[in-house]
Amino acid sequence: MEDLTRLLREHDFLKGLTEAQTHLLVSCAKNVRFNPGEFLLREGDAASTFYLVRSGQVALESHVPGRGVVQMESVGPDDVLGLSWPLPPHRVHMDARAATPTIALAFDAACLRAKIEADHDLGYALMMRLYEKALRRLEHIRLQRLDVYKPSR
Repeated sequence: MEDLTRLLREHDFLKGLTEAQTHLLVSCAKNVRFNPGEFLLREGDAASTFYLVRSGQVALESHVPGRGVVQMESVGPDDVLGLSWPLPPHRVHMDARAATPTIALAFDAACLRAKIEADHDLGYALMMRLYEKALRRLEHIRLQRLDVYKPSR
């Protein structure tokens, strides 16, 4: 079995946390694997798990009326899934499906919420990292909506 403390320290999202903060997070984490096609998250479900992707690719999808399932984005190693766990109503906003064999660290969201309530420095460190990830995703969506990637005519 791989050492979870080492795996947490190696993930880009958690780099820079203190040893004590990493130790607090270990008790909320487990190593998980997904086969292609398996869902990590389902839109509308309780946001009960937060993932740090270690390897593989995960498609972020949403159902669009009249079009069916549309892939909004793809995330891979050193990225995160499940940004909705800290704030009520704790609901998942889109599907996350493994596109390739995927290995991730899965964190119990209730455990994480209890840890950050007990240690506000840890909470601040995690929230700043989550904010950065959310901002990058919003920027990506903005560029898609502007159609920046479409060749000019």
